[in-house]
Amino acid sequence: MTTKRSATPTTEPDPRRLVTLIEARLTEVAANDPLNRAAAYGGRRIYDDPLVGIAAAADPLFERLRDETIVGPHHLTPREWLPEAKSVVSYFLPFADWIREPNRAPGMVAEEWVVGRFDGEDFNNHLRRQLAAYLVELGGKAVVPSHTDRHRITARRSNWSERHAAFVSGLGTFGLSRSMITRAGSAGRFGSAITTLDLAPTPRDYDGPYDRCPWLVTGGCGACIGRCPSGAITADGKDTATCAHYLDHVVKPLFASRYGCGKCQTGVPCESGIPAPGMKPLHAR
Repeated sequence: MTTKRSATPTTEPDPRRLVTLIEARLTEVAANDPLNRAAAYGGRRIYDDPLVGIAAAADPLFERLRDETIVGPHHLTPREWLPEAKSVVSYFLPFADWIREPNRAPGMVAEEWVVGRFDGEDFNNHLRRQLAAYLVELGGKAVVPSHTDRHRITARRSNWSERHAAFVSGLGTFGLSRSMITRAGSAGRFGSAITTLDLAPTPRDYDGPYDRCPWLVTGGCGACIGRCPSGAITADGKDTATCAHYLDHVVKPLFASRYGCGKCQTGVPCESGIPAPGMKPLHAR
């Protein structure tokens, strides 16, 4: 989806003020929009308040994502989506506890998690559209990569990675399970939009892509290894092919078209926050 500049744009506030306005608008939508409510579960909120991060469209990290060992040469930079782009707005939607808690139990995915995964993604897509419309209201142009006809996912690899955009935008770093660890944890969903507005980038309080994962930094934790029912996560990392096979051939047949897992994002120290860096190993190497 590409949204063009409003015919009567408002005067642009300063870059920091713009970010404050965007954060407030996304928080308001998450709090009040009925799409963020699960009707089958008493109308409870699917997501808690979003976290918002901003990256400069020209940040050299976006170019580095083209490396085959990171995302790959198919990954497009912000200015390949929108030539005049100045900023990327990324956000994280943390799942509410009533969705996370049942999935902490071992075994098959909880029904609540599946509801969050699918009904929650309907809201996430709605929030992407709301974000783009608000960026236009503020006087810019906006593109939501995942809503354009240029967006591609091949072998579960996208030409616009929401998680990597979140990393560049200061929202978090990757864990052993390849989940993104934000200050609200890893159990949730990401979204983003690219804009011509000049926004104040979010300072990254980390240097490397794994700085918030104790296992990858000090050898501590490792809880997601034992949580993975497919055995895809080991001391050496995550085998995405094993994970995909488990999802497609074990879980999907039991849940028809709506299925998921999320065991590596629940029942772990990074479920709802950043793990303590000095924690002891929870799994043998």
